[in-house]
Amino acid sequence: MAMNTPQAKDIDQYIAGFPPEVQVMLEELRATIRNAAPEAMETISYQMPAFKLNGILVYFAAYKNHIGFYPTGSGIEHFKEEVSAYKSSKGTVQFPLNQPIPLDLITKIVKFRVKQNLEKAELKKAKIRKGKD
Repeated sequence: MAMNTPQAKDIDQYIAGFPPEVQVMLEELRATIRNAAPEAMETISYQMPAFKLNGILVYFAAYKNHIGFYPTGSGIEHFKEEVSAYKSSKGTVQFPLNQPIPLDLITKIVKFRVKQNLEKAELKKAKIRKGKD
């Protein structure tokens, strides 16, 4: 991760700790997530940039050779064909720094995660309402 930002207070500070070419990629990723989830709040969680909307939507982080994107296991599973072009595991996909980030794929994954979190929040509200009856 960033050498200059061991404990970034916000995403701006996190991104500022990287070389300019990586900053550009991180800002593109951030803007794409923000556009796909305009209601989401930015935060730092586990020392990584994250977006929250009724819980965590996605995390991302920069490393020496790649950008890690963490859309939870369900985000990876739902898009397993699309992410198969990249190194991935149960809850993360790695985008090499020497290739463009697949912003269209990021948009689809984030919108999927928004839908999941909103549905989960509605179910929770329905359970609470049912319990009060």
